[in-house]
Amino acid sequence: MTHPKMSGAILAGGLSTRMGGDDKGLLQFDGAPLYQHIATRLQPQVQELLINANRNQAVYQQSGYPIIPDIITDFSGPLAGMLAVLKKAIHEWVIFVPCDVPDFPDDLVEKLWRYRQHSWAVYVHDCQRAHPTLALMHRSLIPRLESYLALGERKLMFFMQMIKAKAVYFPYPGAFTNLNTPEEYQHWEYFQESA
Repeated sequence: MTHPKMSGAILAGGLSTRMGGDDKGLLQFDGAPLYQHIATRLQPQVQELLINANRNQAVYQQSGYPIIPDIITDFSGPLAGMLAVLKKAIHEWVIFVPCDVPDFPDDLVEKLWRYRQHSWAVYVHDCQRAHPTLALMHRSLIPRLESYLALGERKLMFFMQMIKAKAVYFPYPGAFTNLNTPEEYQHWEYFQESA
């Protein structure tokens, strides 16, 4: 199924507190930072690639992709990054992938689009839990997202429910493993190297 041209965004704007403050997107694996592995997998699925980052921007700029910092500058979570990207993206639809989910499927965009129906936002569910940071959103949501953040709200899943976003089920939970802690990263790295 064909879909319209899309922008893709890597969300790397958090503080990575559970990673001891290390910038997760810049963790090295196989000679490249983690965000580059994400970019390699996402770029063939989109027509524009952006990176949402609030720290180490000069390092991310070496990738050649546009770097979009949050408009709200208090590290207020993924929604702030999503808003900044939606405002800068060239295309009407934007796919978001966090910088710490390196094994997401090669058909992520195609499948989210196919099962979108008439929703203005869809997100991944791995049949065990929701992953709302892996989402496809339309730029028409900008005003509602601005209003939500202006109220001091930050919960991503609550926003998804509010806008009636649709869950799209991917029956392979391992593909959406988050690398939130040094232990999770080392565990993932070990299995990648031994595969």
